[in-house]
Formats: sequence, structure tokens, C-alpha cells
Amino acid sequence: MLGLIIGFTFSMAIARYDLRQTYEEAEANAIGTEFLRADLLPSKTAETIKGLLNEYVDQRILFYSKQDHETAKQITQRTAVIQNAMWAELLPIARTQATPTIALAISGMNDVINTQGFTQAAWWNRIPIAAWWLMAAIAVGANVLVGFGARNFNQNIGLFMIFPIMISISFFLIADIDSPRGGVIRIDPRNLIDLKQNIAPKNSVTQSRGTQR
Repeated sequence: MLGLIIGFTFSMAIARYDLRQTYEEAEANAIGTEFLRADLLPSKTAETIKGLLNEYVDQRILFYSKQDHETAKQITQRTAVIQNAMWAELLPIARTQATPTIALAISGMNDVINTQGFTQAAWWNRIPIAAWWLMAAIAVGANVLVGFGARNFNQNIGLFMIFPIMISISFFLIADIDSPRGGVIRIDPRNLIDLKQNIAPKNSVTQSRGTQR
């Protein structure tokens, strides 16, 4: 019974971990696509949008790093500020130039904002507290029964310690995988880091050309 519950909970944790990885990849793809679509916009707006996207990637990479609650809150607030700034840049263009190419750029920005929301929701989606209480209650009961059965087997006490140790390791592993911001097993934003390396030089070139003009 305990093994089934631990296995089910472990599957829940793995599924959530995989979902967070998937959304990290989706974010990088959406930002990279919008960075390219920004060239469809008027040159001044495109330059501003690319600069904001470059800052935005920095915040998204920081989001995946290990930090305290207050710092994470500041990163989320800064992310929202950049999102609003990007949308404010696009809105006048969308209202005055309702063309298919502009609509494509607007759609790309919508994907950027949506994927960030999906990522945040996935990080909030944790194993329910009720499941932890149920596992803990069953684990305590199972260990009590093992201890009761081992009271007359002092010579083999080491063998009976295997069960509680394995339970403890299982609980630690599940808790670690289910904790996206802390722990040992965490999401590595390698797609976002790779994107940053690809767009930063392009952004610098775009800015230098704009300055020369």
C-alpha cells in the first residue's frame, strides 16, 4: 500500500517536473520567434522591442535561479513591467497599422506573455498537502509495524533499518523534485541561456546601426 502511494506521488512529482521543463523550452521558443518577428515592425519600434526582449530573457533566466522569496517576487514584478512596456510599444502600431504582418508580431508577443503565465502556473502546481499527510501517516504506521515485529530480532536490527531509511530517501526525492526553486534537482534554463547568447550580439548590432543612423 505504502509503495503504491509513494510510486503514485513520485509519478506526480516527475510529471510536474517534466511540465516545468516543457514550459521553459516553450518560453525560449516564443521569445526567439518574437525577436525575429520584431523585424516586421517599424524600425524604431523593432529596435525598442528587441532591447526589451533582451532584458526580458535576463529576467526569465533569473526566475529559474535559486533565490529567496523576496528576490523571486522582485523578479516577477520586473517581468510584468517589461511585459507591459513591450505591449505598450506594440499597441499604437496595432491600432494604426492593422496589417497581416503586424498581426503576426502581435500574435508572437501574445505567445511570449502566455508562456510566462503557463510557466508560473506550473511552478505553483505542487503535490497537494493532503497527499503528503496521507503518505506520512501510512509511513509512520508501516514503520511502527516493522518496529513491533523487530522487537525480538536484535541481531538483525540492521536489516529492519533498511525500511525506514528507504522511506526517508523516497520522501526526500519526491520533495526535492516537487520543489522547483530549491533543492538539488532543479530546472536548468539552458534553452533560455542559449537564446540569450544568440540574441545578445544581434541586439548589439541592431543598436549600433540605430546609433549610426
